[in-house]
Amino acid sequence: MAAGADRPDDDVRASWAENVEGRDVGAGVSIIREYSDVVGAGPGLHRHPYRETFVILRGHARFTIGDEQRDGGPGDVLVAAPDTPHTFRVLGPGGYEAVHIHENDRFVTEWLE
Repeated sequence: MAAGADRPDDDVRASWAENVEGRDVGAGVSIIREYSDVVGAGPGLHRHPYRETFVILRGHARFTIGDEQRDGGPGDVLVAAPDTPHTFRVLGPGGYEAVHIHENDRFVTEWLE
């Protein structure tokens, strides 16, 4: 888990992310495990030269992937193709928790905003 970040109790407003680059553990993929209960939280618009897959464990978020918007919730799997601009925003109520799978052994991100 990120330094100084503890997994929050359900009644505490917080955000945390745990990042693992595959090259550090001998894997061909990198992982972000993310949690936030702050409505509107999410990354700026960005893209990667590889596919990113979002596996939503709980909560809801509105994803923009290319020109499309889609609301995702528990059990949904969304995919951003390589070089496709994407972002998401946490929707309420409750927290958003997901695993983001980057199909690369390290994170490569081009921030567009």
